[in-house]
Amino acid sequence: MGLILDYIDGQSPLDEEEREGLKINSIATRHDLDEFEQQNIEEAIEWVMKQNISVDRFLAEEFVRELHFRMFGSVWTWAGKFRKSGKTVGVDWVSIPIELKKLLDDCRYWLDNEIFSEEETAVRLKHRLVYIHPFPNGNGRHSRLMADVLMEKVFHKPIFTWGGENLDSIGDIRSRYIQAIREADNGNYLPLLEFAKS
Repeated sequence: MGLILDYIDGQSPLDEEEREGLKINSIATRHDLDEFEQQNIEEAIEWVMKQNISVDRFLAEEFVRELHFRMFGSVWTWAGKFRKSGKTVGVDWVSIPIELKKLLDDCRYWLDNEIFSEEETAVRLKHRLVYIHPFPNGNGRHSRLMADVLMEKVFHKPIFTWGGENLDSIGDIRSRYIQAIREADNGNYLPLLEFAKS
């Protein structure tokens, strides 16, 4: 029968080829998938928080991809690999490497010139990364962890709380998060910054 997934607002559906990248044959439902992915993500968080991460390492495509691989590599064959399909969100998939390079260069400029506060820099990085949507799935979770890594490992500040609840299920917290992302799409980062700290 294969994996059957229901999607909620803000989630990008996987195409057939991407669904075939599932490494664990016993997963049949969204609930099963969420459990395996969450376990993998917790292992990635444990790994990344033990790392020495310089600004140069953080602002490299290799790190962006490695973090995604560490988050999803036990579950998906395409973990850490840029998507090769169109989505309802994100840049054209052929532009991903270029747009990611621009983002990482912009982030270095923000840091070197103290353009934004540390918190706003992390939130802007998160927003642009999820806007690019480099991977077939997991972009929201990956971009939030990237922001948290920037806060803790580069700025040596506490990580964000992101509403304090699971953002992958339907509810008021996810609705606020999606609305804050849409505000940032229009250039207003304040709601996303406030949400990240809530």
